[in-house]
Amino acid sequence: MTMAAEHRPPLRPESEAILNALPNPVMLIAPDGKIVDANMAAEAFFETSIQLLQRQSLKDLVPFGSPLLALIDQVRQGNSPVNEYKVDLGTPRMGGVRQVDLHVAPLNEKPGHIVVMLQERSIADKMDRQLTHRSAARSVIALAAMLAHEIKNPLSGIRGAAQLLEQAASPEDRTLTRLICDEADRIVTLVDRMEVFGDERPVTRGPVNIHSVLDHVKRLAQSGFARDIRFVEDYDPSLPPVLANQDQLIQVFLNLVKNAAEAVMDMGSDAEIQLTTAFRPGVRLSIPGKKSRVSLPLEFCVKDNGPGVPDDLMPNLFDPFVTTKPTGSGLGLALVAKIVGDHGGIIECESVPRKTTFRVLLPMFNEAKNDSSTGGDGPGPSASASHRTR
Repeated sequence: MTMAAEHRPPLRPESEAILNALPNPVMLIAPDGKIVDANMAAEAFFETSIQLLQRQSLKDLVPFGSPLLALIDQVRQGNSPVNEYKVDLGTPRMGGVRQVDLHVAPLNEKPGHIVVMLQERSIADKMDRQLTHRSAARSVIALAAMLAHEIKNPLSGIRGAAQLLEQAASPEDRTLTRLICDEADRIVTLVDRMEVFGDERPVTRGPVNIHSVLDHVKRLAQSGFARDIRFVEDYDPSLPPVLANQDQLIQVFLNLVKNAAEAVMDMGSDAEIQLTTAFRPGVRLSIPGKKSRVSLPLEFCVKDNGPGVPDDLMPNLFDPFVTTKPTGSGLGLALVAKIVGDHGGIIECESVPRKTTFRVLLPMFNEAKNDSSTGGDGPGPSASASHRTR
């Protein structure tokens, strides 16, 4: 990339357009550390306009002692490009951890000036983690089948024996036989939930209006577990239909909204859940065993202003049996990850105190491409974007 030298006229409109079209933040740093220029992606990354960026030094934007500052000095001294990977540029103002790959190079036309390009790792890491989530969900399939055979059958005998004993038991002993029956039923319910992971039948998919799904989930939540929680909706009314199974999407977002409601239940009138939809072109996922790359342009988020997810749980949040709830089984998010994975999508969680976001990326329905992939299903629910942002 070549920047104009000081004695040259400003960038031509088409050159500026090319620079602004890049999805990665790019900045030009002067010898004194001041930011000379930056593209639109840099404005978005630092959440600051170009006018304000040009009034600041780079050290004012990045954490104290950031490797980026040392890297720039190294490039100036060696006059050659340097790359560094997985560097945290997050600050409290920008909202926690922001891991990036750094590409730093000298601008030969302007001695002492350095070009810095940042590449956020969130999407790449998100895809890597999602493949791990899918493997974690698949790892319980054999366990589920074993549990169904080796546990449910003996439990039926135990429960039957307890019921026979109950008929001739004293009132005190009936309490114990009832406890045996209740605990047997609880274990059977847990095993039934595990068996869902063993269902490897193809998912029947078609065009689904995501706003109809979210409205249905919201009504269910407000009539029960989230009746005292404020909902905020930020929808893209022009969103195309998603290629999905409507019933399974309802299950996904009902689980996510229930988690969010439980996270904010102690916040009283401040409790808030936000539902958002957006079109994010450019996210593509390579599927193992296939040459094609799947585009995932549809982004659906469930956000809450609760205390956040503990750091020690984040790496394994979607694994089975991982939970912070005293009475939870830890299967809800694992099931969500399985359903999203079966749809060829990605789910990821980003969490800091007062802002937790569960983000789901899914493919959109394309009638020309998806006629055969839906298995001859009839048309799904209307996907016309009639929902207005509220």
